[in-house]
Amino acid sequence: MYNTQEIANRIKLLLKSQNKNMKNMLFELGLGINSISEFAKGKQLSCISLARIADYLDCSVDYLLGRTDNPNSHK
Repeated sequence: MYNTQEIANRIKLLLKSQNKNMKNMLFELGLGINSISEFAKGKQLSCISLARIADYLDCSVDYLLGRTDNPNSHK
């Protein structure tokens, strides 16, 4: 239903557009260093972790999931 590779790509694109670092984000959120790469390969990510990532990137979970193309739909 949801493409984990696409979700990981959206996270990476937002990080790049905001000049943020993946390693720093994962550290600040208390996630493992390989969380996003494992997620991109199909490993599950908790809904709490996904919400924390969305908050960190100031976007909606719906955007990360691909349910909207507007990262600001939560505002």
